[in-house]
Amino acid sequence: MPAAERRVRRAGARAGVAPPAVRTVGVEEELLLVDPRTGRARPGARAALAADGRSGAPALTPELQQEQVETATPPRTAMSDVEADLHALRDRARRAARAAGALAVPLATSPLPTQPSLSPGTRYRAISDGFGLTCAQQLTCGCHVHVAVASREEGVAVLDRIRCWLPVLTALATNSPFFEGRDTGYAGYRTQAWGRWPGTGPADVYGSVERYDGLLQQMLGTGVLLDAGMLYADARLSERYPTVEIRVADVCLDPADTVLITALSRALVETAAEEWRHERPPLATETAVLRLAAWRASRSGVESDLLHPETARPVPARFAVEALLEHVAGALVASGDAVRVERRAEHVLERGTGATWQRAVAAETGDLAHVVLRSAL
Repeated sequence: MPAAERRVRRAGARAGVAPPAVRTVGVEEELLLVDPRTGRARPGARAALAADGRSGAPALTPELQQEQVETATPPRTAMSDVEADLHALRDRARRAARAAGALAVPLATSPLPTQPSLSPGTRYRAISDGFGLTCAQQLTCGCHVHVAVASREEGVAVLDRIRCWLPVLTALATNSPFFEGRDTGYAGYRTQAWGRWPGTGPADVYGSVERYDGLLQQMLGTGVLLDAGMLYADARLSERYPTVEIRVADVCLDPADTVLITALSRALVETAAEEWRHERPPLATETAVLRLAAWRASRSGVESDLLHPETARPVPARFAVEALLEHVAGALVASGDAVRVERRAEHVLERGTGATWQRAVAAETGDLAHVVLRSAL
């Protein structure tokens, strides 16, 4: 980027000589399981998990449907370690899927028609009973990034300050243009399909842990959500770990894009925590406007306009990405991620996302099965 070197130098000056300890991050990726001949989603999770379990401590876990599995990296500080983990876990998923007679593919929706099969378990059955067709048709694969926070107070302050920046992450990760055998017209249709669940999308500014907890209790009190795990907001406090969990990204076709989203997520958290420490208030963007920003990011990815995170006005995608990079520049320098992130962001802006690649393969071959099979791990 023309401004990249200047941005890094300015951020380096701001970061000073004693940067804070680098926060740990962990990444969860959901992967589709498909038939190796037809490319159609197939229910192979139980066999894949059994095969994986024989190779040592389980690294794969089940998801809502039997046509998908999930991987999770351990907490890391260096993005090079995160990238190595992602490659290793994808290879492990590939081997487990093949042992089950399937292929594992990093696509956020199935390009071909599907008939999902519910995974076994009391909770999944309760979700199916409670949410009907929404559950029966749900087969999407996301990427969730966990970033360590020092306390729940810091975590809520972070949630309040990252909310307007998350649609840019959505745009950079778009990898679901096809759904049920057709081009949806969206770069990231997973966002639309996922939004059918209650409790999804951007949240209001909380202001305090007490208000966060109080709102969660009110939501649970309605009886609509089965448990706290169904707070499917764009970002939330993890119930299991001392982290903020950012949930807006499609699973990425290229693990280098996953690393980009991970590094930017950590930088957003660190920047937000720093703002909180200096008592800088969050932007007061209305949640209804953030929903429009998320829709715009899902619709066009990086190939058209996005809403500027600070003004909510339409701008070319490059300008929105540049604004994000400027916003988190100090945190990227402090963590040592600035050069990696600048280069990968430029790559995505120039060549497109996984959605761009999928559409190119579909245009070349005229066959969505080729899109699926060429994406196999």
